[in-house]
Amino acid sequence: MEHLEHLEHLDRELVDELAMVARETVRDELREQTRAKRRTAALYAASGAAALYAGAALVLALGLALASAMPGWAAALVAAVALGAVAYALRGTARPSAPGPTTGDAAALTPPDRVVGAHAPPFPPGGLGLPYPPMPTGAPGVPDGGTGPGLSDDPEVWHRRAR
Repeated sequence: MEHLEHLEHLDRELVDELAMVARETVRDELREQTRAKRRTAALYAASGAAALYAGAALVLALGLALASAMPGWAAALVAAVALGAVAYALRGTARPSAPGPTTGDAAALTPPDRVVGAHAPPFPPGGLGLPYPPMPTGAPGVPDGGTGPGLSDDPEVWHRRAR
């Protein structure tokens, strides 16, 4: 009996030691991965800052070039409009857009028997599909809506019909 207690004590020590080694190994691995990700993030941030300053220098050069032909305030205004146009184009490129109607006439897009805004749209405005699944009109696999003969509570009957 004493021998079994000694083995239990050794097993417990072994399990504790293995758990400690596993924790240290996982901690070291996570620390190494975090260090690599932190370095990558810092390099991306530095790259973005450098690109921002390069863009500012480019706009300054554009403004100075324009200032030789027009007043300084007008050159700054032209540079600001150019930057706004670039920002607008980049935003439009980044945003996914659903194909819109090809005509601006709402009456041409609406059937004659339908009032615009009379009912909820069939799809959400974001274009994500139906907000809820469509409801069936009758029982599955039953041609007359589930009211006719042959309706059964036995699951095997329904399983065979589904195949």
